[in-house]
Amino acid sequence: MKNGECILEVKDLYLTFNTYAGKVHAARGVNFSLNKGETLAIVGESGSGKSVTARAIMGLLPKNANIDKGEIIYKGRDLIKLSDREMTDIRGSDIAMIFQDPMSSLDPVMKIGRQITEALRIKQKVPAAEAKKKALRLMEAVGIDNVERRYNQYPFQFSGGMRQRIVIATALACDPEILICDEPTTALDVTVQAKILELIKEIQKERNLSVIFITHDLGVVANMADRVAVMYAGKIIEYGTVDEIFKDPRHPYTMALLSAMPDLETDSSTELYAIPGAPPNLLHPPKGDAFAPRNRFAMRIDLEEEPPMFKVSDTHYAATWLLHEEAPTIDFDTFKQKTLEKRRKFKEKEKNNEESQKPILEVRNLKQYFTSGFGRRKLVVKAVDDISFDIYKGEIFGLVGESGCGKTTTGRSIIGLYEPTEGEIYFNGELISRGQKHKGSRKFTREISMIFQDPIASLNPRMTVKEIIGEGLKISKLYHEDEIMERVYKMLEIVGLSKEHANRYPHEFSGGQRQRIGIARALIVNPKLVIADEPISALDVSIQAQVLNLLNELKNEFDLTLLFIAHDLSVVKYFSDRIGVMYNGKLVEIADADELYRNPLHPYTKSLLSAIPIPNPDYERTRKHIHYDPSIHDYSEEEPKMVEVKQGHFVYGSASEIKEYTKSLEIYS
Repeated sequence: MKNGECILEVKDLYLTFNTYAGKVHAARGVNFSLNKGETLAIVGESGSGKSVTARAIMGLLPKNANIDKGEIIYKGRDLIKLSDREMTDIRGSDIAMIFQDPMSSLDPVMKIGRQITEALRIKQKVPAAEAKKKALRLMEAVGIDNVERRYNQYPFQFSGGMRQRIVIATALACDPEILICDEPTTALDVTVQAKILELIKEIQKERNLSVIFITHDLGVVANMADRVAVMYAGKIIEYGTVDEIFKDPRHPYTMALLSAMPDLETDSSTELYAIPGAPPNLLHPPKGDAFAPRNRFAMRIDLEEEPPMFKVSDTHYAATWLLHEEAPTIDFDTFKQKTLEKRRKFKEKEKNNEESQKPILEVRNLKQYFTSGFGRRKLVVKAVDDISFDIYKGEIFGLVGESGCGKTTTGRSIIGLYEPTEGEIYFNGELISRGQKHKGSRKFTREISMIFQDPIASLNPRMTVKEIIGEGLKISKLYHEDEIMERVYKMLEIVGLSKEHANRYPHEFSGGQRQRIGIARALIVNPKLVIADEPISALDVSIQAQVLNLLNELKNEFDLTLLFIAHDLSVVKYFSDRIGVMYNGKLVEIADADELYRNPLHPYTKSLLSAIPIPNPDYERTRKHIHYDPSIHDYSEEEPKMVEVKQGHFVYGSASEIKEYTKSLEIYS
């Protein structure tokens, strides 16, 4: 923890939004301070008030927002009382912000260089030539190559990670003292995320910046934070040093968040703790402890009176009646343990069953190429470039890699949304990778279903939930209307929704509920194989745990086989039986989940594993990210191929590389 002077203090902040339904109480007495040179992480579920508090500090609240009470003190001045002109002078120059989505915070029709220099020229009256020099230095500092050329490009010409670097450069242009990072890595791959986090820490150290880091990823918190504030229902319910929060959490909500996260040590036979219910509706804030309806340790007083902040140590406070001197003793270790219930694992339950040894899906030499342009400008993109793998009946096969590696394209090719350029796909021994087979077989469309990454984009906003879920049954023409409705209601119940939800529209549901609707739609046709494409990437950690547990229960109940596509290797390792690692259209390694974690062979797999943020401050302080450099491979003399180096463990490379990779396995001794 940094012991520098206090540079920012938020005191008793109450903030409401006027909506058609009434007043939403988004912040309900928020208190925290930020010291010079430290990183304060603010964590909590979506809707807890994290981003709203940050925008209040920046003076960027929408017109329907009201600050009813409180102070935001920066250098002795209350920012709430400043005029718009005075806040404009502070915003960017003294306090800057990095937003969650870089594409929406960059002007798509303005060149990158102009966006970085704009604040310098307007706020600090820096001449154009000098502003450009500083912008180029900033671009180099945040890791942008060919800065002279990139300076004149537009945002769409940058990758997601590069756009986030440009947003960071823009935020640093006027040398602010405070940097607010609002979920700056949520949409990024784990390797790009690791680079951005390293970059922020390096810049903070160089400039002695004070950082407020807003996130729901506790692994990122363990990596970045000196102190942590946990928010729930518009309040900070616990705060302390990063070690105190992770090693000695005292609020049941904090413990629940920590228990809901899988990491590389979490065994797939254990069930993640899923916080029951949902956060309260802040149109009508609860009378007592807001977390009481979801708290297994709640007492009668929790429903009647709001707990004050109890002091645990000089730096650690928590607002829970469990810290009251008259509260009953609670076995916190029992609550924090991650192993709550042993699952029925298919590979153990039916390891002697011949059916489980047969591949349900066989992918052979799959190629999926896309072309753009004409003539000499014709460009061929090898999205999937000659990959082969099997998925066995009843298993969960994880497919992991960075964005653009070909994971989603592989899933879409299997289900028939893309017709393969080359290669063959067999389902239950039947060839399905021909155009006429894909488009004409109703049986095939029933037996393979897909859960899409973005539930709101994949659900028709003009259809009710019952219409969305029942659509597949209507297309199959196997059921009457009454039978369809009966099956829809039953499926809603199975995925944790109710019959009353059937007549609502997608926009009336939370992200987690929409994902459950997508799962119900995929499962109602009784498929044998489900392709789950990033089904939890946009969800809070607590909702993520609910969806993972639900998928596992449904897998056991319906004897499903799953292709689970994701970029978070800790989730994939926890959830999968076997894992395939993709890079640049190629499968570079396949192994059992535990084997891949214990003995990663390909350098790209090692890089992915090293980049995963773990919710353990001690681990994060010593962790070193292994950067993967594809130029280390020289295939000019030796043709690379996928080789089985150990039973069930395959790795891609030339003969000399394979020999080097497998020294630790001692297979050549």
